[in-house]
Amino acid sequence: MNKPKMATEKGVPSNSRVLMLLGQLERMNGEAMLKDVETARQVTAKILHLIQTQEKSGKEVMSKGSSGMEVILASLENSRDVQTTLNILCIVSELLTVGRGRRVGVFVSKGGTGVLFQLLINASKEFPPSEELMLQLHSLLAKVGPKDRKFGVKARLTGALNVTINLMKQNLLNNKLLLPCLQVLRVYSSNLVNAVSLGKNGVVELMFKIVAPYSKKNTSLLKVALDALGALLKSKTNARRAVDGGFVTVLLALYLDWHRNDTRHRHMLIRKGLLVSLRNITNIKLGRKAFIEADGMRILYNTSTECLPVRTLDLLINTSSLIMRKCFPKNRLPVPTIKSAFHFQLPNVPAAGPVAQLYNQPPGVDDVVDESDDNEEADADTENDTENDDDDKDLLAANDDIETDLNKLHPKRNPGRPLEELRVYERFFLELSEDFQGYNFDCSKSASTTSASSPFSSSSASTQSSRPIIVPTAQALSAKHVPVPSSQKDCNSTKGKHTLPSPSAPTPTPPAPLTPLELDTIHLTKDQDKKEKSHIPSPDTGTKLSPSQGQMIQQELANVLERVSLEEAGVLKAEEEGGNGDKQEESPVNSTRHIQSPLLLGGIASRRVGGGGSNFGSDCGSEGTEDEGGEGAVLEVPDTALLLPLHDPDLYVEMVKGTRSVPEYAEVAYPDYFGHVAPTFKEPLLERVYGVQRSKIYQDIERLIHPNDILDKAVYDLDIPSCPVIEDNGESLKFNSQFESGNLRKAVQVRKYEYDLVLNSDVNSNHYHQWFYFEVSGMRVGTVYRFNIINCEKSNSQFNYGMQVLMYSVQEAISGRPRWVRTGADICYYKNHFARSSIAAGGQKGKSYYSMTFSTTFSHKDDVCYFAYHYPYTYSTLKMHLAKLEALRTPQIYLRQDNLCETLGGNGCPLLTITAMPESNSNDHICQFRNRPLIFLSARVHPGETNASWVMKGTLEFLMGTSPLAVSLREGFIFKIVPMLNPDGVINGNHRCSLSGEDLNRQWLNPNPELHPTIYHTKSLLQYLVHMQRTPLVFCDYHGHSRKKNVFMYGCSVKETVWQSNITASSSDLQEDLGYRTLPKILSQIAPAFSMGSCSFVVERSKESTARVVVWREIGVQRSYTMESTLCGCDQGKYKGLQIGTRELEEMGAQFCVSLLRLKRLTGLRNHQHLLDLENDIMTHTKVVSSSTTTYVLEEDEPDFLEAIDYSAESNDEDAEAEIEQVGEIQEIPDQLSDSETNHRE
Repeated sequence: MNKPKMATEKGVPSNSRVLMLLGQLERMNGEAMLKDVETARQVTAKILHLIQTQEKSGKEVMSKGSSGMEVILASLENSRDVQTTLNILCIVSELLTVGRGRRVGVFVSKGGTGVLFQLLINASKEFPPSEELMLQLHSLLAKVGPKDRKFGVKARLTGALNVTINLMKQNLLNNKLLLPCLQVLRVYSSNLVNAVSLGKNGVVELMFKIVAPYSKKNTSLLKVALDALGALLKSKTNARRAVDGGFVTVLLALYLDWHRNDTRHRHMLIRKGLLVSLRNITNIKLGRKAFIEADGMRILYNTSTECLPVRTLDLLINTSSLIMRKCFPKNRLPVPTIKSAFHFQLPNVPAAGPVAQLYNQPPGVDDVVDESDDNEEADADTENDTENDDDDKDLLAANDDIETDLNKLHPKRNPGRPLEELRVYERFFLELSEDFQGYNFDCSKSASTTSASSPFSSSSASTQSSRPIIVPTAQALSAKHVPVPSSQKDCNSTKGKHTLPSPSAPTPTPPAPLTPLELDTIHLTKDQDKKEKSHIPSPDTGTKLSPSQGQMIQQELANVLERVSLEEAGVLKAEEEGGNGDKQEESPVNSTRHIQSPLLLGGIASRRVGGGGSNFGSDCGSEGTEDEGGEGAVLEVPDTALLLPLHDPDLYVEMVKGTRSVPEYAEVAYPDYFGHVAPTFKEPLLERVYGVQRSKIYQDIERLIHPNDILDKAVYDLDIPSCPVIEDNGESLKFNSQFESGNLRKAVQVRKYEYDLVLNSDVNSNHYHQWFYFEVSGMRVGTVYRFNIINCEKSNSQFNYGMQVLMYSVQEAISGRPRWVRTGADICYYKNHFARSSIAAGGQKGKSYYSMTFSTTFSHKDDVCYFAYHYPYTYSTLKMHLAKLEALRTPQIYLRQDNLCETLGGNGCPLLTITAMPESNSNDHICQFRNRPLIFLSARVHPGETNASWVMKGTLEFLMGTSPLAVSLREGFIFKIVPMLNPDGVINGNHRCSLSGEDLNRQWLNPNPELHPTIYHTKSLLQYLVHMQRTPLVFCDYHGHSRKKNVFMYGCSVKETVWQSNITASSSDLQEDLGYRTLPKILSQIAPAFSMGSCSFVVERSKESTARVVVWREIGVQRSYTMESTLCGCDQGKYKGLQIGTRELEEMGAQFCVSLLRLKRLTGLRNHQHLLDLENDIMTHTKVVSSSTTTYVLEEDEPDFLEAIDYSAESNDEDAEAEIEQVGEIQEIPDQLSDSETNHRE
């Protein structure tokens, strides 16, 4: 026999039996095969035998360099003999059975799919067609189809679709042939155009003739048929055809039948196939309506409930839940309008601004209703499958937000305004011209170093407001029931303005000034795991009440939590009684203060403002009754100033008097009054309980199935301003949010112990619902209450990954434990059935709100508790802290406090200057003083990011400290600090905006002096410094981050931005000092909460109007940063697995100061080799973390949350099923989101 011409792979013997036969077959191709049919049969039969019996034969045919597959395909095309064709098809089938898809890929690349389709067409022309040939062809096509991306197009163009359909119609009872036809149909239908064409040819109706009730026979056939049906029903046209044919009821009946009979759960995939078909039908509104009318909610709810005990059935439960959630009728939020309950009249309303759009809605427009609910999908007749495109669009647009204009990427100092205009800001920089000639350096203090009259002092604050301020205090009781320790008779809380001493009483000596908690003793390395010595006494120390005294207080606590009007209080005489004071166990506060009853203030009954939740048994607006006894009742409460040197309850009240709010708040919240002592115990991230979200969702579904169980009773409503607290018979909780930074618009009791809560929009806005802070009272001890915040907007939250809400118990505070603690069980965050209006969703229709739900139990009877999104930090708290810091100033500290400007709401914006006094007034010392580099810090431009204020507090306390590090820092720099850029937003409980209804951190490009005064004047300060050639060394804006863990920074870099974009740049364009990375690198070395891997230095177009980018680009500050602190906790370092608290946040603020000192030392080295080595180390590290792309997230300025979340699919999201299959019920997954995987937010 002659040597075959076909190519052989090196190492394969040329005399291989199978290769010789293939060579013979190759020579027969063409007319020889048609003439010598018998030889062709024999050769192909021998090849088939070899491949079936010898594994190496198949490898030889499919090996690289072999042309065996081409010979086989050519023979297949030329063959006209059925038996020869069958032999070759069997050969191909055997070859493609092994190889894990690689061989199929080779077959497709050689044009095998087209050969098979042509063969199918030719075979269909025979009458009758060969059943065995059709069987082999469809079996092969089913195997090849999933690997060929153009399979559907090829099938349509060759006419193979009709061949398969006709074959199925003629062989409905021939299961052997029907099965491969269905397998091919399943692949055909994955192409949407094919699915539409098949639907028009009656394939949907045909499939319902094949699917059948429960049977142990033909289960494989039924499984494939349901898969094909599910693929067909992805087409909206086919889904409507199924609805019109009444097949929703058929599918539900079939599912119920299989559920009841498949008791051993052996056919779960068939049940899942039925659910997938239902899921795809309910992607259209008509399908959802048909599902509801067919009682689908009850059927799936009952079947799912029965499946719950069987863990292996989670796939069915999850898919059922997805369908039920989609079909749950969209409800409107229980509010009259989505606009804020508060309105503030702006001095001017820009025609193109958000406020003008908000209030220019035509009269009669209901902005709560989602219009898309009233219309069928606009693309009813189009078959552009947009449901799965979201992820693709995200991938395509991954780099769209990165700045690619090199002109914008190179910072160019642009003062913007002439120096003549900016000279008015010279008064904020007295330190640059101060000569200290009149200053006596031997004197302890001088007026030259502080403002003559601080705009934030308590003396001026008390004159700004004439409204009464309601302060936490005790309700009237007979004085004989409240013993006062004899050791404190001479200290009857003379600090209290509402418990003033009688004229004849001796004035007590004020206590010695307290030493503040030093934050200087922080760890300088992240590897040091030794416990720091706490400045807070252990729970074993402290004061203890005697049993009788404790019982008395417990008895009166039912009535104690009232509020008092200070305005109407005259000078009172406090009656003192004897008593012994023992120690209170587990109380970190070991001293008490006395509070007078509000109902005995000079015989004037207290006025209750706003119907707060703690006004038990009172009607809104009613006045209290006078106590006939006439003797003042006094209650002991902890004096938190012993541990909080920057907190003074009475000073806080004075500051509240000068705070102006839109609703004119007249109440003080207990937590802000008492203060917060950070707990000494750790608060770990909450471990998620398996199935918790599913159980919450099922409880929501029960509202539709059992509507008679729902109370739907409003118990608190800010839209009824005269009486927000709706009185009842005591069976409901009482709510209140009418205090500074409070946010709760409405509370609806849906079940006896379950409440839906609606948050208020930002003032002059109709969205931004995230921050909450409200009061609850009237609870029962030991009862589990469920709270649902139902109008959240973000698509995911750290509440799904370990974060808990914060709770403050007044009874705990009175017992000596004034603190916010993490609380809440069964916490989850998911999409709900409340429709989000397209007016508030940027024109997007069909959007829903999200629910944040948690359960909690109260430990004390008749307690008053507060819940908050994060640790509150009010504007009045800031003013109090600044006043206390000023009192702590030593002669060596230069501290000046100015009022930068007045906000829209009439509140001052404080500006601090902190540095060290010069050693003397000699020219050298004065010159050194004036020429210190400037550090410019700001915080709290977003009111809901309260953690930024706690970090700033840590920074301020460190700068005012007495440690050598703090002294060196003051001697090395001049600090200009704006600690609260958005006072109005903070005061009024906003989450994102100011009173202008705009995000102030998007106004830095062109701030309006009337609408954005704090941004306008802060930018002007920086522009003035540019003119004076005193550009700050560092600018840092403190923020909080809601969807990432740890603390990290965003900066600006030309090189790193170009790296992540597709633009071409010359080496000269990429010249850049690497110093922008030094500060975050230092922080990553010394701060355990800081994560370098989460930092990013990419400049995005959407951030061009933020402080970070504008200060970098226009002011020319190379080290311009946003420092983001987590609202949740940490997943690395010393605090890994813990929720973050105020102690860690303040520590972070102090460590930022330490990093500046290290930066000074590094940049001040004459030999820069050490700095270059550090930068080289940084750049080596960054090659790992900056390799992937950033993702732009519209509006939210938050990163895409990459952790899996169950059941969060949109109502038209077909990818949810695949996600559910992979995830099932959510498990805790470490959210290791690199900076480049997330969108950078400020």
